Amino acid sequence: MLRPSRSQRLEALRKAARLLDSAFVVPGTSFRIGLDPLLGLVPGLGELASPIFAIGILWHAHEFGVPRPVLFRMMFNVAIDALVGAIPVAGDVFDAAWKANTANLALLERHMSEPRPATPGDWAFVAAMGTTLLVVAAIPIVIVGWAAVALGRLLF
Repeated sequence: MLRPSRSQRLEALRKAARLLDSAFVVPGTSFRIGLDPLLGLVPGLGELASPIFAIGILWHAHEFGVPRPVLFRMMFNVAIDALVGAIPVAGDVFDAAWKANTANLALLERHMSEPRPATPGDWAFVAAMGTTLLVVAAIPIVIVGWAAVALGRLLF
């Protein structure tokens, strides 16, 4: 049975994942989208919103004792979301279908029943994942900035 603090945190993560991945029904369909693909339409903002939330899910997964291989799988889901989501327009369509936050939340809930004590290696692993996600999320911004500077030099 979950302690109240754990269940409250888990419920907050559920609400945030729903908001990012499936908050709205596409009119005339049963397909749901969230803020993640909509924010992706704003250059720079969408590429950061989902990975930042993903770091939160990974942090909680670590605190809840989710095994390292599952944490790695969750990180892989986020990396795919960030890399493909960085492609203009096509990435936003992909974000609407991929729903990495919902998938990671499902992994978290499924593996919470396998508690184990956290070790310093677990903390280092989570810190490395968070850093990797931030770097992956920053790559499209750096590329756009570089392209803008290069284009400015060509035009002026």
